[in-house]
Amino acid sequence: MSNKIDIDWENLGFSYIKTDLRYVSVWKDGKWDDGVLTEDNLLHISEASTALHYGQQCFEGLKAYRRKDGIVQLFRPDQNANRMNNSCKRLLMPEIPVEKFIDACKQVVKANDHFVPPYGTGATLYLRPFVIGVGDNIGVKPAPEYIFCVFCVPVGPYFKGGMKPVNFTIADYDRAAPHGTGAQKVGGNYAASLYPHELAVKRGFADCIYLDPATHSKIEEVGAANFFGITHNNEFITPNSPSILPSITKYSLLYLAKEYLKLDVYERDVLIDNIDEFKEAGACGTAAVITPIGGIEYKEKLHVFHSETEVGPITKKLYDTLYGIQLGDVEAPQGWIVEV
Repeated sequence: MSNKIDIDWENLGFSYIKTDLRYVSVWKDGKWDDGVLTEDNLLHISEASTALHYGQQCFEGLKAYRRKDGIVQLFRPDQNANRMNNSCKRLLMPEIPVEKFIDACKQVVKANDHFVPPYGTGATLYLRPFVIGVGDNIGVKPAPEYIFCVFCVPVGPYFKGGMKPVNFTIADYDRAAPHGTGAQKVGGNYAASLYPHELAVKRGFADCIYLDPATHSKIEEVGAANFFGITHNNEFITPNSPSILPSITKYSLLYLAKEYLKLDVYERDVLIDNIDEFKEAGACGTAAVITPIGGIEYKEKLHVFHSETEVGPITKKLYDTLYGIQLGDVEAPQGWIVEV
Protein backbone atom coordinates (compact mmCIF):
# COMPACT_ATOMS: atom_id res chain seq x y z
CA MET A 1 0.00 0.00 0.00
CA SER A 2 1.39 3.35 -1.06
CA ASN A 3 0.24 6.93 -1.25
CA LYS A 4 2.10 7.27 -4.54
CA ILE A 5 -0.05 6.35 -7.52
CA ASP A 6 0.39 6.89 -11.24
CA ILE A 7 -2.99 7.61 -12.80
CA ASP A 8 -3.77 9.62 -15.91
CA TRP A 9 -6.77 11.42 -14.39
CA GLU A 10 -7.74 13.07 -17.66
CA ASN A 11 -8.15 9.74 -19.47
CA LEU A 12 -9.77 7.54 -16.84
CA GLY A 13 -12.52 5.22 -18.01
CA PHE A 14 -15.30 3.53 -16.04
CA SER A 15 -13.53 0.31 -15.11
CA TYR A 16 -12.24 -1.49 -12.03
CA ILE A 17 -9.01 -0.31 -10.41
CA LYS A 18 -7.88 -1.94 -7.17
CA THR A 19 -7.60 0.69 -4.47
CA ASP A 20 -5.85 0.29 -1.13
CA LEU A 21 -8.59 -0.35 1.43
CA ARG A 22 -12.23 -1.37 1.58
CA TYR A 23 -14.70 -1.68 4.46
CA VAL A 24 -16.15 -5.04 5.51
CA SER A 25 -18.72 -5.74 8.22
CA VAL A 26 -20.35 -9.09 9.06
CA TRP A 27 -23.87 -9.73 10.41
CA LYS A 28 -24.04 -12.81 12.60
CA ASP A 29 -26.13 -13.90 15.57
CA GLY A 30 -28.54 -11.04 15.05
CA LYS A 31 -26.19 -8.06 14.84
CA TRP A 32 -23.55 -6.29 12.76
CA ASP A 33 -19.96 -6.21 13.97
CA ASP A 34 -18.01 -2.95 14.06
CA GLY A 35 -16.51 -3.44 10.62
CA VAL A 36 -12.88 -3.18 9.52
CA LEU A 37 -10.79 -1.74 6.72
CA THR A 38 -8.86 -4.39 4.82
CA GLU A 39 -6.38 -4.57 1.96
CA ASP A 40 -7.90 -7.86 0.76
CA ASN A 41 -10.18 -7.27 -2.24
CA LEU A 42 -11.32 -10.90 -2.33
CA LEU A 43 -14.36 -12.19 -0.43
CA HIS A 44 -14.15 -15.68 1.04
CA ILE A 45 -17.68 -17.09 1.26
CA SER A 46 -19.45 -20.43 1.49
CA GLU A 47 -20.26 -22.22 -1.74
CA ALA A 48 -23.83 -22.46 -0.40
CA SER A 49 -24.28 -18.69 0.03
CA THR A 50 -27.75 -17.43 -0.85
CA ALA A 51 -26.21 -14.55 -2.82
CA LEU A 52 -24.82 -17.09 -5.29
CA HIS A 53 -27.87 -19.31 -5.68
CA TYR A 54 -30.95 -17.26 -4.89
CA GLY A 55 -29.86 -13.70 -5.63
CA GLN A 56 -30.13 -12.50 -2.04
CA GLN A 57 -28.02 -9.39 -2.50
CA CYS A 58 -28.31 -5.69 -3.22
CA PHE A 59 -25.96 -2.79 -3.94
CA GLU A 60 -25.65 0.96 -4.22
CA GLY A 61 -23.59 3.47 -6.18
CA LEU A 62 -22.48 6.94 -5.10
CA LYS A 63 -19.53 9.24 -5.62
CA ALA A 64 -17.00 11.32 -3.70
CA TYR A 65 -16.03 14.64 -5.26
CA ARG A 66 -12.90 16.76 -4.80
CA ARG A 67 -13.86 20.42 -4.48
CA LYS A 68 -11.81 23.35 -5.70
CA ASP A 69 -10.59 23.96 -2.12
CA GLY A 70 -9.35 20.35 -1.89
CA ILE A 71 -12.06 19.14 0.50
CA VAL A 72 -13.77 15.88 -0.47
CA GLN A 73 -17.55 15.58 -0.21
CA LEU A 74 -20.28 12.98 -0.65
CA PHE A 75 -23.59 13.73 -2.35
CA ARG A 76 -26.73 12.71 -0.38
CA PRO A 77 -25.31 9.45 1.09
CA ASP A 78 -28.26 9.21 3.48
CA GLN A 79 -30.51 8.66 0.47
CA ASN A 80 -28.33 5.78 -0.70
CA ALA A 81 -28.50 4.31 2.80
CA ASN A 82 -32.29 4.57 2.84
CA ARG A 83 -32.59 2.98 -0.60
CA MET A 84 -30.26 0.14 0.38
CA ASN A 85 -32.38 -0.52 3.44
CA ASN A 86 -35.46 -0.65 1.25
CA SER A 87 -33.72 -3.29 -0.85
CA CYS A 88 -32.63 -5.19 2.27
CA LYS A 89 -36.18 -5.23 3.64
CA ARG A 90 -37.57 -6.57 0.35
CA LEU A 91 -35.02 -9.41 0.31
CA LEU A 92 -35.27 -10.20 4.05
CA MET A 93 -31.74 -9.01 4.79
CA PRO A 94 -30.74 -7.04 7.90
CA GLU A 95 -30.81 -3.28 7.42
CA ILE A 96 -27.69 -1.13 7.69
CA PRO A 97 -28.06 1.74 10.18
CA VAL A 98 -27.80 4.99 8.21
CA GLU A 99 -24.99 6.23 10.46
CA LYS A 100 -23.05 3.00 9.88
CA PHE A 101 -23.53 3.27 6.11
CA ILE A 102 -22.30 6.87 5.95
CA ASP A 103 -19.42 6.17 8.34
CA ALA A 104 -18.31 3.21 6.21
CA CYS A 105 -18.32 5.39 3.08
CA LYS A 106 -16.34 8.13 4.84
CA GLN A 107 -13.80 5.62 6.16
CA VAL A 108 -13.23 4.22 2.67
CA VAL A 109 -12.83 7.68 1.12
CA LYS A 110 -10.41 8.83 3.83
CA ALA A 111 -8.35 5.63 3.57
CA ASN A 112 -8.10 6.06 -0.21
CA ASP A 113 -7.85 9.86 -0.33
CA HIS A 114 -5.01 9.77 -2.85
CA PHE A 115 -7.35 7.95 -5.26
CA VAL A 116 -9.86 10.84 -5.19
CA PRO A 117 -9.26 12.59 -8.53
CA PRO A 118 -8.22 16.25 -8.51
CA TYR A 119 -10.81 18.97 -9.05
CA GLY A 120 -11.21 19.94 -12.69
CA THR A 121 -10.25 16.60 -14.22
CA GLY A 122 -13.86 15.46 -14.69
CA ALA A 123 -13.03 12.32 -12.71
CA THR A 124 -14.53 11.22 -9.39
CA LEU A 125 -14.25 8.44 -6.82
CA TYR A 126 -17.06 5.91 -7.28
CA LEU A 127 -18.23 4.03 -4.18
CA ARG A 128 -19.93 0.63 -4.39
CA PRO A 129 -21.63 -0.49 -1.15
CA PHE A 130 -23.27 -3.91 -1.23
CA VAL A 131 -24.89 -6.52 1.03
CA ILE A 132 -24.81 -10.26 0.28
CA GLY A 133 -26.28 -13.30 1.98
CA VAL A 134 -23.57 -15.80 2.93
CA GLY A 135 -23.03 -18.89 5.08
CA ASP A 136 -23.99 -22.55 4.74
CA ASN A 137 -27.56 -22.65 3.47
CA ILE A 138 -28.94 -24.84 0.67
CA GLY A 139 -32.66 -24.20 1.21
CA VAL A 140 -34.64 -21.36 -0.32
CA LYS A 141 -34.66 -19.17 2.76
CA PRO A 142 -32.79 -16.14 4.13
CA ALA A 143 -29.07 -16.57 4.81
CA PRO A 144 -27.71 -17.17 8.32
CA GLU A 145 -25.02 -14.50 7.83
CA TYR A 146 -24.48 -11.36 5.75
CA ILE A 147 -21.58 -9.24 4.56
CA PHE A 148 -21.78 -5.47 4.11
CA CYS A 149 -18.90 -4.08 2.06
CA VAL A 150 -17.93 -0.72 0.57
CA PHE A 151 -15.13 -0.39 -1.96
CA CYS A 152 -14.10 2.47 -4.21
CA VAL A 153 -12.77 3.01 -7.72
CA PRO A 154 -11.59 6.23 -9.39
CA VAL A 155 -13.57 6.74 -12.59
CA GLY A 156 -13.45 9.18 -15.44
CA PRO A 157 -16.26 11.34 -16.78
CA TYR A 158 -19.09 9.35 -18.32
CA PHE A 159 -19.11 11.60 -21.37
CA LYS A 160 -15.95 11.50 -23.42
CA GLY A 161 -15.76 14.58 -25.57
CA GLY A 162 -18.68 16.34 -23.95
CA MET A 163 -22.30 15.66 -23.16
CA LYS A 164 -23.89 14.59 -26.45
CA PRO A 165 -27.34 13.14 -27.16
CA VAL A 166 -27.64 9.43 -27.90
CA ASN A 167 -30.47 7.35 -29.33
CA PHE A 168 -32.45 4.54 -27.70
CA THR A 169 -34.86 1.86 -28.87
CA ILE A 170 -37.87 0.32 -27.15
CA ALA A 171 -37.12 -3.12 -25.67
CA ASP A 172 -39.22 -6.18 -26.44
CA TYR A 173 -38.28 -7.49 -23.00
CA ASP A 174 -39.24 -6.54 -19.45
CA ARG A 175 -36.71 -5.29 -16.91
CA ALA A 176 -38.83 -6.33 -13.92
CA ALA A 177 -42.14 -8.02 -13.13
CA PRO A 178 -45.30 -6.27 -11.91
CA HIS A 179 -45.16 -6.26 -8.09
CA GLY A 180 -41.60 -7.61 -8.34
CA THR A 181 -38.24 -6.11 -7.35
CA GLY A 182 -38.08 -3.30 -9.92
CA ALA A 183 -37.99 -0.65 -7.19
CA GLN A 184 -35.04 -2.31 -5.45
CA LYS A 185 -31.41 -2.12 -6.51
CA VAL A 186 -30.84 -5.87 -6.75
CA GLY A 187 -28.61 -7.78 -9.12
CA GLY A 188 -31.42 -9.75 -10.74
CA ASN A 189 -32.83 -6.62 -12.38
CA TYR A 190 -29.47 -5.95 -14.02
CA ALA A 191 -28.92 -9.56 -15.07
CA ALA A 192 -32.29 -9.41 -16.84
CA SER A 193 -31.18 -6.30 -18.74
CA LEU A 194 -27.92 -7.66 -20.19
CA TYR A 195 -29.46 -9.41 -23.21
CA PRO A 196 -31.83 -6.59 -24.26
CA HIS A 197 -28.95 -4.13 -23.88
CA GLU A 198 -26.75 -6.23 -26.15
CA LEU A 199 -29.47 -6.42 -28.79
CA ALA A 200 -29.90 -2.64 -28.72
CA VAL A 201 -26.17 -1.93 -28.99
CA LYS A 202 -25.82 -4.34 -31.94
CA ARG A 203 -28.44 -2.26 -33.72
CA GLY A 204 -26.49 0.95 -33.11
CA PHE A 205 -28.38 2.31 -30.09
CA ALA A 206 -26.91 3.37 -26.74
CA ASP A 207 -29.36 1.15 -24.86
CA CYS A 208 -33.02 0.21 -24.74
CA ILE A 209 -36.01 1.74 -22.99
CA TYR A 210 -38.26 -0.53 -20.93
CA LEU A 211 -42.03 -0.10 -20.91
CA ASP A 212 -44.20 -1.00 -17.95
CA PRO A 213 -44.39 -4.80 -17.63
CA ALA A 214 -48.17 -4.89 -17.15
CA THR A 215 -49.41 -3.01 -20.24
CA HIS A 216 -46.30 -2.16 -22.31
CA SER A 217 -47.77 1.28 -22.92
CA LYS A 218 -45.79 3.51 -20.52
CA ILE A 219 -42.10 4.40 -20.35
CA GLU A 220 -40.45 3.18 -17.14
CA GLU A 221 -36.64 3.09 -17.31
CA VAL A 222 -33.88 3.87 -19.78
CA GLY A 223 -31.44 0.99 -19.50
CA ALA A 224 -30.17 1.24 -15.92
CA ALA A 225 -31.28 4.87 -15.54
CA ASN A 226 -34.46 6.88 -14.95
CA PHE A 227 -36.29 8.78 -17.70
CA PHE A 228 -37.31 12.44 -17.70
CA GLY A 229 -38.80 14.74 -20.30
CA ILE A 230 -39.31 18.48 -20.76
CA THR A 231 -42.68 19.32 -22.29
CA HIS A 232 -43.34 22.13 -24.74
CA ASN A 233 -44.84 24.00 -21.77
CA ASN A 234 -41.53 23.68 -19.88
CA GLU A 235 -42.79 21.06 -17.42
CA PHE A 236 -40.33 18.55 -15.96
CA ILE A 237 -41.97 15.11 -16.19
CA THR A 238 -40.75 11.75 -14.92
CA PRO A 239 -42.58 8.41 -14.82
CA ASN A 240 -44.36 7.22 -11.70
CA SER A 241 -44.49 3.45 -11.19
CA PRO A 242 -43.89 0.91 -8.40
CA SER A 243 -41.53 -0.95 -10.76
CA ILE A 244 -39.04 1.92 -11.18
CA LEU A 245 -35.84 2.20 -9.13
CA PRO A 246 -36.18 5.46 -7.14
CA SER A 247 -33.17 7.29 -8.52
CA ILE A 248 -31.50 9.72 -6.13
CA THR A 249 -30.37 11.72 -9.16
CA LYS A 250 -33.97 11.87 -10.45
CA TYR A 251 -35.39 13.14 -7.18
CA SER A 252 -32.58 15.65 -6.95
CA LEU A 253 -33.44 16.90 -10.45
CA LEU A 254 -37.12 17.11 -9.55
CA TYR A 255 -36.21 19.40 -6.66
CA LEU A 256 -33.77 21.51 -8.67
CA ALA A 257 -36.14 21.85 -11.62
CA LYS A 258 -38.79 23.24 -9.29
CA GLU A 259 -36.76 25.29 -6.81
CA TYR A 260 -33.79 26.45 -8.92
CA LEU A 261 -35.24 26.56 -12.48
CA LYS A 262 -38.83 27.37 -11.39
CA LEU A 263 -40.36 24.70 -13.62
CA ASP A 264 -43.58 22.83 -12.90
CA VAL A 265 -42.66 19.23 -12.05
CA TYR A 266 -44.76 16.06 -12.15
CA GLU A 267 -44.33 12.35 -11.55
CA ARG A 268 -46.96 10.67 -13.71
CA ASP A 269 -47.56 8.13 -16.45
CA VAL A 270 -45.51 8.73 -19.59
CA LEU A 271 -47.32 7.05 -22.48
CA ILE A 272 -45.01 5.88 -25.24
CA ASP A 273 -47.62 6.91 -27.82
CA ASN A 274 -47.46 10.50 -26.50
CA ILE A 275 -43.70 11.10 -26.59
CA ASP A 276 -44.19 14.00 -28.97
CA GLU A 277 -45.35 15.99 -25.91
CA PHE A 278 -41.64 16.40 -25.02
CA LYS A 279 -39.23 18.84 -26.62
CA GLU A 280 -36.28 17.47 -24.60
CA ALA A 281 -35.65 14.12 -22.93
CA GLY A 282 -32.93 12.46 -20.92
CA ALA A 283 -31.86 9.60 -18.71
CA CYS A 284 -30.43 10.27 -15.27
CA GLY A 285 -28.34 8.33 -12.76
CA THR A 286 -25.19 8.36 -10.64
CA ALA A 287 -22.73 7.46 -13.39
CA ALA A 288 -23.60 10.09 -15.99
CA VAL A 289 -25.76 12.52 -13.99
CA ILE A 290 -27.72 13.13 -17.21
CA THR A 291 -27.60 11.35 -20.56
CA PRO A 292 -29.42 13.48 -23.16
CA ILE A 293 -31.76 11.45 -25.37
CA GLY A 294 -31.55 12.47 -29.01
CA GLY A 295 -34.25 10.13 -30.24
CA ILE A 296 -36.30 7.04 -29.40
CA GLU A 297 -37.03 4.34 -31.95
CA TYR A 298 -40.59 3.08 -31.62
CA LYS A 299 -42.51 1.00 -34.16
CA GLU A 300 -39.58 1.26 -36.60
CA LYS A 301 -39.63 5.07 -36.52
CA LEU A 302 -37.10 7.33 -34.78
CA HIS A 303 -38.76 10.15 -32.83
CA VAL A 304 -36.22 12.97 -32.39
CA PHE A 305 -36.55 15.44 -29.50
CA HIS A 306 -34.46 18.62 -29.38
CA SER A 307 -31.62 17.34 -31.56
CA GLU A 308 -29.54 14.25 -32.25
CA THR A 309 -26.35 16.31 -31.93
CA GLU A 310 -27.00 19.14 -29.45
CA VAL A 311 -28.14 19.12 -25.83
CA GLY A 312 -31.37 20.97 -25.10
CA PRO A 313 -31.02 24.18 -23.07
CA ILE A 314 -33.08 23.05 -20.07
CA THR A 315 -31.33 19.67 -19.91
CA LYS A 316 -27.97 21.45 -20.03
CA LYS A 317 -28.97 23.84 -17.25
CA LEU A 318 -30.16 20.96 -15.06
CA TYR A 319 -26.87 19.13 -15.62
CA ASP A 320 -24.75 22.19 -14.86
CA THR A 321 -26.72 22.91 -11.68
CA LEU A 322 -26.62 19.39 -10.27
CA TYR A 323 -23.00 18.69 -11.22
CA GLY A 324 -22.03 22.10 -9.85
CA ILE A 325 -23.59 21.17 -6.50
CA GLN A 326 -21.78 17.84 -6.47
CA LEU A 327 -18.45 19.59 -7.09
CA GLY A 328 -19.13 22.32 -4.56
CA ASP A 329 -19.36 25.11 -7.15
CA VAL A 330 -23.11 25.71 -6.68
CA GLU A 331 -24.77 26.18 -3.30
CA ALA A 332 -26.48 22.95 -2.27
CA PRO A 333 -29.85 22.53 -0.57
CA GLN A 334 -29.51 21.90 3.15
CA GLY A 335 -28.45 18.37 4.03
CA TRP A 336 -27.36 17.31 0.56
CA ILE A 337 -23.62 17.44 1.16
CA VAL A 338 -21.53 15.44 3.65
CA GLU A 339 -17.90 16.49 3.94
CA VAL A 340 -15.38 13.71 4.41
